[in-house]
Amino acid sequence: MEDHCAETKANSERAERLADLLMLSYEPMLAWNLDGSIEFWNAGAERLYGFTPNEAVGRISHALLQTKFPIEFTELRSKLRNERYWSGELRHVCKDGHEVIVDSRMQLLGDDTVLEVNRDVTEVKTLTSRQATLVRDRKQIEVELRESEQRLRWLASIVESSDDAIVSKNLDGIITSWNRGAERTFGYSAEEAIGQPITIIIPQDRRDEERAILTRIRRGERIDHFETVRQRKHGSLIVVSLTVSPVKNAEGKIVGASKIARDVTEQKRSQEQIATLAREAEHRSKNLLSTIQATVHLSQSDTPEGLKQAIEGRIQAFANVHSLFVETRWIGAELSAIAAQELAPYSEKDETRVRIAGPQVLLEPDAAQAIAVTLHELATNAAKYGALSAAKGQIDLKWLHEADGRLILCWTEMGGPAVQTPTRQGFGSRVIERMIGQLKGETRFDWRPEGLVCEITLQA
Repeated sequence: MEDHCAETKANSERAERLADLLMLSYEPMLAWNLDGSIEFWNAGAERLYGFTPNEAVGRISHALLQTKFPIEFTELRSKLRNERYWSGELRHVCKDGHEVIVDSRMQLLGDDTVLEVNRDVTEVKTLTSRQATLVRDRKQIEVELRESEQRLRWLASIVESSDDAIVSKNLDGIITSWNRGAERTFGYSAEEAIGQPITIIIPQDRRDEERAILTRIRRGERIDHFETVRQRKHGSLIVVSLTVSPVKNAEGKIVGASKIARDVTEQKRSQEQIATLAREAEHRSKNLLSTIQATVHLSQSDTPEGLKQAIEGRIQAFANVHSLFVETRWIGAELSAIAAQELAPYSEKDETRVRIAGPQVLLEPDAAQAIAVTLHELATNAAKYGALSAAKGQIDLKWLHEADGRLILCWTEMGGPAVQTPTRQGFGSRVIERMIGQLKGETRFDWRPEGLVCEITLQA
C-alpha cells in the first residue's frame, strides 16, 4: 500500500507539472458533466471566449457559449455514451459577443465527464488540456493509479504534438524537457537539447534576458507573451512570443520554469510589409492627387462641357499610365507602352496614321505620368486642329536615349491643314510645359506650315 501511495504521489506531481504546461497552452479546453455543467476552464478558454474560470465553472457550457451544433445535442450525447468520442465543427459566442468557429474534439471519460478540446479555426492553432482531480478516497488507490497513468500518457501526447515549442528548465537554466514543437522551432533534437543550458537558443546580446527571467521565476512571477529574438541551431534568428511560468513540486516549492514559445517571425514580417505598403500607398496617393489637382487648375475651356472633357481626358491619361505601373509593381512604365496606349484611338482603323519608333526606355513614375499627359495633349490638339483632323494626316513619334541619360522625344505632324503660329499660348501647351518643367526638362514647339513639331528633352 505504501508503494502504491508513493507511486500515486509521483504521478500526481508529474500530472501537476504537465497541467502547468497545459494551462499556458493557446488552445481552449473545458470539461463538463453530461448534464452540461462546466467543471474545468483553462487559460486558453479564457483567452478565446473572454469568460474567467469563476464566470464559467458551474455554468452550463452550451448555454454559456450559445453553442451551435451540427447535430442535435441529444444525438451528440448519445454518441458520446456509445462511442465515447465525438469531433466536429462548433460555433461559439464569446463574452464580447463575437462568434468563433472551433474544431472540437470530445472524449467521454470514465466518470461521465466530457473532455472538450477546441481549436480556433478562425485564427490560429493552439493546444490546451485539463487535469482530472484525483479521488482522495484511499479505497480507490488502484483505480486512481490506472487513471492517472492514462491521463499522463494523454497529456504528454498533447504536449509532444503541440505546434508550439514547450520547454521546461530548472532554476539553473538547464533544459529538462523538449517537445517536438521545440525541435521544429529551434532545430535541436530532444537528445541534443535536454541537459544543455537554455542559452543554446539565446543570442549573445540577449543573455541578460534569461537572467532577468530566472530572477522573476524565483519570485513566483509569470511572464505573458514576451516578444523577443531567439537563435536556431544553425545560427538563424527568429522572433518568438514567450510565455513563462514557475514550476512547483508537490510541496509548493518553485523548482523550475515551463516555457511556451511561438515563432512569430512571419507574422512580424507581414506586419512590417503591410506598414511599408501603407506608407508607399499614402505617398503615391498624395503625389497623384497633387499632380491631378495642378492639372485641373491648369484646365480651362470656353464652355463647361469643354472644360469637363479636358479634365476627363487628362485624368484618363493618368489612369492609363497607372495601369502600366501595376504591371511593374510601381517601378515605372515603358515609354513605348505609354505611347501605344495614348495613340491607340487614332491608329485603330489605319495603322499608317501613327508611327512610333524608339529604344526601350523604362520611365520612373513621375516621368511616365508627365509623358503620358504630354502625348494626350499633343494627340488631342492634333485631332482638333492638326494632322489627325485630316483624313491623310500622319503623326511621327520617335525618341532617343543618350548615354548621359537624356531622353529626347520628337513629335512631328504632317499632312494636316496648314499651320499658323498661335498668337497666344494654348492651355494644352501650358500643361505640357508645366509637367515637363517639374522634371527640369525642356519643351520646344515649332509651328511649321506643314505641321507642328514638338521636341522634349529631359533626364530619364
